[in-house]
Amino acid sequence: MVYKEFQGLKLSALGMGAMRLPVLEGDDSRIDEAAAEEMVAYAMEQGINYYDTAWGYHSGNSELVMGKALSKYPRESFYLATKFPGYDLSNMPKVKEIFEKQLEKCQVSYFDFYLFHNVCEMNIDAYLDESYGIYQYLMEQKENGRIRHLGFSAHGNLEVMKRFLAAYGKDMEFCQIQLNYLDWTFQDAKAKVELLREHNIPVWVMEPLRGGKIAKLPEPEEAILHGLRPEEGTPAWAFRFLQSIPEVTVVLSGMSDMEQLKDNIRTFSTDLPLKKEEMEALLSVADGMLNGRLPCTACHYCVSHCPQGLDIPALLELYNEHSFTGGGFIAPMALMAVPKEKHPDACIGCRSCEAVCPQQIKISEAMKDFAGRLK
Repeated sequence: MVYKEFQGLKLSALGMGAMRLPVLEGDDSRIDEAAAEEMVAYAMEQGINYYDTAWGYHSGNSELVMGKALSKYPRESFYLATKFPGYDLSNMPKVKEIFEKQLEKCQVSYFDFYLFHNVCEMNIDAYLDESYGIYQYLMEQKENGRIRHLGFSAHGNLEVMKRFLAAYGKDMEFCQIQLNYLDWTFQDAKAKVELLREHNIPVWVMEPLRGGKIAKLPEPEEAILHGLRPEEGTPAWAFRFLQSIPEVTVVLSGMSDMEQLKDNIRTFSTDLPLKKEEMEALLSVADGMLNGRLPCTACHYCVSHCPQGLDIPALLELYNEHSFTGGGFIAPMALMAVPKEKHPDACIGCRSCEAVCPQQIKISEAMKDFAGRLK
């Protein structure tokens, strides 16, 4: 197992994420506890020492199952991370209640790593609202030793991260972002890594395989990669990409079965960053996968001609994400922070925007499709 240094600790470069544990009969709320405990046992045996769970994973049962599984091992033999569930605004006044319950569910007296969960457009104002006392309470828990290291995770855009860092950056010790070779450009993860570097904040990675989307590629793309590294499977390329980014400390993988766990552990038995030509080939594969996205350059000519005052470039960016992913939560979550009258269904199809679009994007059709996908 490859290990990375973090403030005097040796963290396994591969962390076990507990968002996609094995379940019974396809029911996400019913974790197969025996299978999950077997996976934790194997992970511990093979040197994984970082375990990441959260309040909402598996309908609230992930913390319970991980707490039970890890309780069989000496507390100093593993590092446990969980998060304050700010993705649900109704939780904002409940930080103390939730934190105490999390300690109970996880059967621990402290968390090694604790995060503001999912900082994004929808909740940034609430996270920065001092009346909720979230930041103050978590800092108090850090001072009294019940949080050893405090950080945040972010699905929001770059500007949201900048706002959060402007307020709390001096006390953030790590940041967890969605990072993989597709999102390097697609979600501007490269700029997010650069921002965190400016703040001297190491990167934790979530969605290294983008929910499994890059665990397997079309045959022509796989052939290109296989020709460069015959010994590597397709998922390993995603991890080697992350090993090539110096700011990355821990890569979290939500493994659903023992086969995935063993395969990932084999990959992380070595640290083999990509060479220049390998990186170029991989990013070229990513560009090919993203070819279907609308080529908006955010010139904003369209905005000045929209009688509805829609932020068309922002909506097209969310449309690209939603279309490529085949749904998901990122676009609906971001739109929660946008007034209803500025949503894609507010487009009246006048095509004034299209008359000035340098990329000749059929914006009205995209807005109509986007609105339909969101229903």
